[in-house]
Amino acid sequence: MSLGFLLKKFVTFFVEPLGLVVTLFAIGLFLLHVKRVRAAKIMLSLGLFLLLLFSYPPFTNFLVQNLENQYPKFDYTQNVKYIHVLGNGHNTDKSQPISSQISSGGTKRVLEGVIIHKRMPGSKIIFTGYEGKTDTPNAVMNAKLANALGIKYEDMIINGKPTDTKEEALFTKTLVGNESFILVTSATHMPRAMMLFTSLGMHPIPAPTNYYKSEFRGYLRAPDPGCFFISSIAIHEYLGILWAKLKS
Repeated sequence: MSLGFLLKKFVTFFVEPLGLVVTLFAIGLFLLHVKRVRAAKIMLSLGLFLLLLFSYPPFTNFLVQNLENQYPKFDYTQNVKYIHVLGNGHNTDKSQPISSQISSGGTKRVLEGVIIHKRMPGSKIIFTGYEGKTDTPNAVMNAKLANALGIKYEDMIINGKPTDTKEEALFTKTLVGNESFILVTSATHMPRAMMLFTSLGMHPIPAPTNYYKSEFRGYLRAPDPGCFFISSIAIHEYLGILWAKLKS
């Protein structure tokens, strides 16, 4: 794992919701310790405000809808050779079934890829993704789940080396060239993934899954820890899109 990759992860933590709130609280407590009460109140109040804002369901829904509404669900009528399922998190706890070892988002990505593959005779599923903090690549874990769902290994292409979306895209480009292919990833991640793949001259057909948006239920809603998690995912994607635009 490169130093640049680790540095990116470290910096990202402090600008995403959890790291930002924790940092503000830590600064506030430090300022209290050194008797700078006014500044401490500002930092602690800002930290509490952001904690409640990112946990507020209507705000969370606003964040994810702006990402997830950009591409419609796949219509299953197109017929192409390759289906690229992007990697997601997993664990290797052997006391759990394979369906539980893969993250919720990862399971939905694999399931969508399998559904599309079964409707397209002769197609192949590409699985990518590195091992993370485990000893088994995510691509291998996703392939195990696909196999358990009836997909033969001969119909899969497995690469456990890519550590991010760009590396996944570069690998798939060596397979598909200028041909169209189906890209399966979470709906929140799809805008950034599409931007990255197309910037490399590729022609992905989006097949978003793992949606987080929900129906509007009014503004009188209590903060929800689950919404804080979803807001964090959305902010991660917005930052990724911003960084990609700045680099280009």
